[in-house]
Amino acid sequence: MVTAEALAARAEVVRGSADLRALLTHLREGARPVLDRMPIVPDHKALLSTDGGLCPDDGTALTFDPWNPTEHRCPRCSKTWSGERHNWSWARYQHLWLAERAAHLAALASVGDATDRAAAARARDILNAYAERYWRFPNRDNVLGPSRLFFSTYLESLWTCNYVAAAALLRDCDQLDDATTRGVNQLVEEAATLIGDYDEGFSNRQTWNNAALAAVAVWFEDEELAQRVIEGDSGLIAHLVRGFGRDGMWYEGENYHLFALRGLLTGAGWARLAGVDFWEDQRLADRLHKALRAPALTALPDYTFPARKDSRFGMSLAQPAYLELWEIGLARLAMPDVTAWLHALYDSPPIIPSTHESYLHDAPIASPTPRAASRASLSWWSLLEMLPDLPAAEEPWKPQSVLLESQGFAVLRSGDRYVSLDSGPHGGGHGHPDRLQLTLHADGVYWLPDPGTGQYVTRDLFWYRSTLAHNAPLLDGQSQPTGRASVECFDDSMAWGWVRGRFDNLTRMVAAGPTYGVDVLVFGGTDEHVVELPWHITGRGAVETKGRWVDDELLPPNEFVTRVQRFVPDEPGAVVLAHVERHAQLTAHLVFDGQLLQMEGPGLPGGGERERAVFYVVRARGRNARMIAILEPHRDQPVVGAVRMRGDAVEIETTAGIHRHRFSGAEWIVECEGQPAIVLRGQREEPPPFVPLLEIDQPTRVAAPAFRVAAAPPLDGTLEGFDRSEPLELGLEDQYRRSEDAYPGPEDLSAVAYAAWDESGLYVAVEVTKPDLVLRPAGAAPLKLDNEPDDIHSDGLQLYVAAAGGGGGPSSAAAGYLIVPNPDGHTVRASMTSDSREGENLAAVRGSWRRTDRGYCVTVAVPWPAGAYAHAGGRVNFDLIVNEMLPGRLRRVGQRVWSGGGGWVWLRGDRQDPARFGVLELVG
Repeated sequence: MVTAEALAARAEVVRGSADLRALLTHLREGARPVLDRMPIVPDHKALLSTDGGLCPDDGTALTFDPWNPTEHRCPRCSKTWSGERHNWSWARYQHLWLAERAAHLAALASVGDATDRAAAARARDILNAYAERYWRFPNRDNVLGPSRLFFSTYLESLWTCNYVAAAALLRDCDQLDDATTRGVNQLVEEAATLIGDYDEGFSNRQTWNNAALAAVAVWFEDEELAQRVIEGDSGLIAHLVRGFGRDGMWYEGENYHLFALRGLLTGAGWARLAGVDFWEDQRLADRLHKALRAPALTALPDYTFPARKDSRFGMSLAQPAYLELWEIGLARLAMPDVTAWLHALYDSPPIIPSTHESYLHDAPIASPTPRAASRASLSWWSLLEMLPDLPAAEEPWKPQSVLLESQGFAVLRSGDRYVSLDSGPHGGGHGHPDRLQLTLHADGVYWLPDPGTGQYVTRDLFWYRSTLAHNAPLLDGQSQPTGRASVECFDDSMAWGWVRGRFDNLTRMVAAGPTYGVDVLVFGGTDEHVVELPWHITGRGAVETKGRWVDDELLPPNEFVTRVQRFVPDEPGAVVLAHVERHAQLTAHLVFDGQLLQMEGPGLPGGGERERAVFYVVRARGRNARMIAILEPHRDQPVVGAVRMRGDAVEIETTAGIHRHRFSGAEWIVECEGQPAIVLRGQREEPPPFVPLLEIDQPTRVAAPAFRVAAAPPLDGTLEGFDRSEPLELGLEDQYRRSEDAYPGPEDLSAVAYAAWDESGLYVAVEVTKPDLVLRPAGAAPLKLDNEPDDIHSDGLQLYVAAAGGGGGPSSAAAGYLIVPNPDGHTVRASMTSDSREGENLAAVRGSWRRTDRGYCVTVAVPWPAGAYAHAGGRVNFDLIVNEMLPGRLRRVGQRVWSGGGGWVWLRGDRQDPARFGVLELVG
């Protein structure tokens, strides 16, 4: 990411800096094994699966060892595992690691001395090895975008960034021969075609796609490409200004903030070589400063980030992959606050390095031994760019209470105590249904954690992405719907701070003081609901209030929850919980009119898939409900003695006298005996809603008739009994969702459907044109690819029907069916789609299929869903999808979609957005 002149100057800087010389020594030591022998280049593209790369016994990610492609050790149980699926998972990290090693070696050759010439030769070996093999890796069976080496485009982009960096460094230090250059040119052109074909718009992954294409633009001196990926609608500048909000935080939370920030800084480096310097533009520099500062503002007292949304739990911000971001930022812009933060990280306790797709410089991590953070243990990027010396901090890092407006994330700090309330937007595809989530960290213990997410391919993903897994409220046993919460008040004084958040009919107020905090959840609605508030408290604990436990149940049942019990107190009043962890204690006084449940669910991610944890749920029923908790972390005797409600005030007996807390919609008042009252206000204006980068007009909803029948069609795989005068056509290019290849044409995949109805249900006949029929047998071995149903990877149908909502909108009673013809006869099998809330209607689904001259025909009957009342002149929401599978593939190729929209098939699973449903008009 530098020019030849800059490399020469940088070599002089390295020789004059003790820190950079130490880093150079570290990088030379890391390169020695690669110089001694050529690393293994995988002969297989990476595969994402549920049984690859994870310990079969406990679900822990297996240790990546670049020198051992066939034996993979579990860091938890120390067992060694082998097999193709593990080897193909290993290939993901090996491809990435090799590209990193090429850049690492090229950097040594660029700023080292004559002893580093061998590094240039080995870097060329790696470049040539891939130039010879790249086309052997098939661009198929991908999970998220085109890719040859991997299963997702963003991984190809990560790899390409390092591959091009290695080639550019060698070229600029005159160590790249013509033959290697030709090979690099051909490979990079193909990689750029794959990456450029898949614009993910407003995604953290697209930041890396942009960075890779910016590198390619610099390599080929392609000004048009550079302008598109830097200044385009979904380019680097747009991602910086729009993706990182006004508070600097990426909209998907800290984990993807750090991932996107590394991609953005990488892309900004290439943009600088293309003539666009982000740091010279004050607006962009200010946003970069905020983006670099944001994770420090929300960091927990132990320097981990608070695992919001899809995040890795317990991840230290002192990881080398993250330290490097602040080092690169400081090299471009003087930022006293970031300098102080970086000093604090370097002074923090040692951490265990982790494996990151974008940072594998510490691999293999042989043992879980903590290591002290150091400037001398970073990567080749820091060797080329970080400051020779870390500037002295003007004052120590001391985080304060803060509200991140765009995130709706409020942090209340007092010493080493940290309380937060999450009252913002959902957070996109990586968001969780956890609005009004409460967290508490005190005395070195994460008492009320946000669990983040474990593995994306394991079943417990659905647990961690549920409201019940969080310290957040839910109604009627269902996870929260997608929507935006808001912070209505935020204020902080020297002694007390408070925040008030709202999500629909739920309001949560939290006040935090020197010794305890007060949490108030209020529900107010026009209809009666069951309100539940989970409490996931760390450590060993019990109910101190006298009473007994009786067996109970959770309604609706939850597949992850067991051993449900209800507490029956001997006397009315507050229920006191007490938990202990590492010589620290948390006492919680719960005041509510309802029930207290205790149950077991999955433990925090990283603890092994069989670990279980006890948690509590406070439950109330009605149109109005209020739940109050006094939370006191302490190491010695507790301060709080008793808690009760006095009208609209919470009265707390403490060792220092009576405290009263009064609250309303706009203020919180703290009254302590013998002291002036503290009044907290801080009413906020709701921030403007998120506006996507591209404003796309909503498509006109498709419509077609369904004709009433006096008698049900025979449903024998023929069109007998169906009126064929007005079919549902699925033949336009806009009705095709593709994967790696473009739409092949109607002769390879198209369909015509016919609909009929009576009071008992809806009848659908679908004639599919498809030369090669690939059907998955009912008893086939599980594919073990991911969390999606195996039957989507077969020729077949997805059918959705729902009562028409107000204005023709989607209905919560939508029923979806995944229907696959059984190859050993004429029967079909059906399952409810994962986005359907109705399971009781599955038994009423019936149908059959037959082969035709041009493909196959399926006829099925499905019952009317809740809320749909069939009558002449009525309307129901409806959609039909035809899945496409081809021989020799693991994953489906594409889909025909009646409602249209085109786009990509990836990540669709068996789901369909109800907002896209078309309309069936019931003709009598």
